[in-house]
Amino acid sequence: MGELIMKRTLIKAAILAFVFATMGGCVTTEQLAQVRAIAESAQSTADNAAATADNASATADNALTTANQAADAARSAQSAADAAAACCGENSSKLDRMFEKAMQK
Repeated sequence: MGELIMKRTLIKAAILAFVFATMGGCVTTEQLAQVRAIAESAQSTADNAAATADNASATADNALTTANQAADAARSAQSAADAAAACCGENSSKLDRMFEKAMQK
């Protein structure tokens, strides 16, 4: 998105320079300086937008990494919970069998 803004701004500056050149027949030094200042301002704005976009991309990458780590931890916790539930079920079955054997005696 930053590149699109930069391109639009530079195109506007070029059009402005063209208009100055064609309106007066020749461009004065002052007009040229104004166009240059506009173009430099546009470039600065575009550079800032690109830096902001890069920072946002890095933040999104960090968030994705954190989310993936959280998902891995959740899967690990679910696996441990499943193993504990299976063990509990086995213990319950063993106790039931032991109780039945004791009752048969």
